[in-house]
Amino acid sequence: MSRHQTDPVRELSEQELAAIEKKYDEGAATRAVTPGFGKFLRYVALTFAVYHYLTAGFALPPDYWHMGWHLSGLFILTYALYPLVKTPTSFDLNTGALRLGGVPFLDLILMVLGVASALYLGLAWRGIEWLGVEEMTFRMGNPNGYDMLFGCILIVLVLDIARRTLGWILPLIISVFICYALFGPYFPGLLQHPGVKFNTFVSSMYFPQEGIFGVTLWVVSTIVFHFVLFGVIAQRTGLGQLFIDNATILAGRYTGGPAKVSVVSSAFFGTISGSSVANTVSTGALTIPNMKRLGYPGHFAGGVEAAASAGGQITPPIMGAAAFIMAEFLELPYTTIVIAAIFPALLHYVGVFAVVHLMARKLGLKGLAKDALPRLGAVWRDGWANIVPLVGLLVVLFSGYTPYMSAFCGISLAIIAGMSRAREPVTLIYAAAFIAFVVWKYTGGGFDLTMSAILIGGAVLATLNPQRRISISEMGDTFETGVKYALAVGAASAAVGIVIGVINTTGVGFRIGFMVTQAASNLGSDLAWLFTFGSWTLFTVEDLTLFISLVFIALACILMGAGVPTTALYIMLVSVAQPALAQLGIPPIASHMFVLYYGVVAEITPPVCTSAYAAAAIANSNPFRTGISAFTLGLGKVVAPMAFVYAPVLLFVSSTGFDLWEFTYTAASCIAGVIALSAAVVGYWLVPMGVVFRWLMAIAGLVFIAPSLQADLAALIIASPAIASQVLAKRRGAQPAV
Repeated sequence: MSRHQTDPVRELSEQELAAIEKKYDEGAATRAVTPGFGKFLRYVALTFAVYHYLTAGFALPPDYWHMGWHLSGLFILTYALYPLVKTPTSFDLNTGALRLGGVPFLDLILMVLGVASALYLGLAWRGIEWLGVEEMTFRMGNPNGYDMLFGCILIVLVLDIARRTLGWILPLIISVFICYALFGPYFPGLLQHPGVKFNTFVSSMYFPQEGIFGVTLWVVSTIVFHFVLFGVIAQRTGLGQLFIDNATILAGRYTGGPAKVSVVSSAFFGTISGSSVANTVSTGALTIPNMKRLGYPGHFAGGVEAAASAGGQITPPIMGAAAFIMAEFLELPYTTIVIAAIFPALLHYVGVFAVVHLMARKLGLKGLAKDALPRLGAVWRDGWANIVPLVGLLVVLFSGYTPYMSAFCGISLAIIAGMSRAREPVTLIYAAAFIAFVVWKYTGGGFDLTMSAILIGGAVLATLNPQRRISISEMGDTFETGVKYALAVGAASAAVGIVIGVINTTGVGFRIGFMVTQAASNLGSDLAWLFTFGSWTLFTVEDLTLFISLVFIALACILMGAGVPTTALYIMLVSVAQPALAQLGIPPIASHMFVLYYGVVAEITPPVCTSAYAAAAIANSNPFRTGISAFTLGLGKVVAPMAFVYAPVLLFVSSTGFDLWEFTYTAASCIAGVIALSAAVVGYWLVPMGVVFRWLMAIAGLVFIAPSLQADLAALIIASPAIASQVLAKRRGAQPAV
């Protein structure tokens, strides 16, 4: 055992892993209720899940009803499961006189008010004659008393469920936006505006198209929930384990094998999970103890898992919720976002992989023994059917169908793979029902012949799954878990709709965007003389303005990311970044991706980095030190956004067009930069590297990211002393040192 390892390595039980996920994943930490009330909540969660599953495949009701039902489910489950104030005893069961089933009557009252305010919009859409309520068309911008009452209730309660599930930071930021809308005349300078009347504000926040019933809630209730549910079901039926086993086979035998398994398995797992914490716990339960056994320090083992798992939100084809919202904002197909995300995600994993490899070389760590690796034949013989749902989902998604139809087909195939077995004829009812659905869609022109044949073939194949069949009760537990995971993102999406409403009403996004570019331009003008040598200018004022603007926005993303979920952070900051970067000539998809990536970086940036804290709990290491390790390992994600802003060709689908040679050259340059940064972080390339040479490699790595021949030549010149010293030391036979 390595002398780096100071604490014993112990496998954590399923209960201990569940406790870690409950502590660090806002979707898992819930209040205890009585068995009877728990059964009621289970029925609510299952009804919620089945409603979304069926409407995705058959037909969506009108938006105001659909989002109203979604909000109703959020209110019932959030007020039942999350306490008013989280204290060390707030999750303990207490059935005193002021509680029903362990839930305080205050929360039950708020639950009823929330459901009433969510459903009132649908009930009053065509008017309520006996109450004197006119049709919605006549009330837009001129709300009546009922609109004001239920609108105010909804605004307050949406902020409250966001606070209960995510903490105080997001509601406080949204409250600042509300104050800005209402008290505009009292703000200074460019931020000043005439102000929004209170009834106009409530109307804007409550009625559809903007505000709470706007695009964010629509995307989450119509698309994101289904993909969260698919990820949970696919993991439960065995796809997650199939990924881990294959990652172990691919990478386990090489230098630092278990750490590379962590990177590869997290990359695989990220394709079905948009949750960083769930990814960390699921794959880290196996990979972190294995890394520690091999000799990696605990904080580094946890950092590897956290950095790799944070990539789940930017790993195609199933990215985090923000990617679906991005598709709506940009009015692009989700598949376009998926294609654009391929290389940036690859660059992130190259960076983590490079650091892991170099650290293993530095510590002299070996791979896993051959007999410790799973057998490829046995893994696929047992688990091949679990890949069918993912293939089905991707085929439907990339054939031009809606994301929710692809999710419906993926969930259906996952249910079949888990519950239907050809050797048990009664269980074939699930496969038969899906095949009947496909035939119905074909006869109605919804699916063409090829798609119908693929889906029917997938359903038949899934029934041949050799693994143990999952019972109805177990699948019910899985659906319930999927709903609980969706509560926090649902609350965030509803609350952050208020921000979008304020931005649309006041134009504050353009105001702040102008202020950012103006400040960057002034600073660029002040610094331009540093880069001017006679008549020759290294960087123009325009170059400096763009770079400083990007740095400002990146810092805002990272700082605001301390406690704000990636999705909410993306929505708030893209409203500022998009106008600012558009003024500087950046294509929209590049600016949106830029904000998304830095929002994800915030997940592994201390002091608040939930993924790293969850990994530290598994690794039994210092949380802050684990966060630092995760951040340094995620440097690829830190520099990648700069690269694709300067070279949109890396996104494949940018409006600037795609050129294969330009892409190949720029991609190679970026990868060289990430590897140089990795060597600087570890202090090792061919042999141990001194402090001066590490700084040279770090500077060279940053310069490599700039996509131009001049920058690459400058980077090579900067790095050449370090490279030469490494090659010479290697030839002299210098041995890797710890």
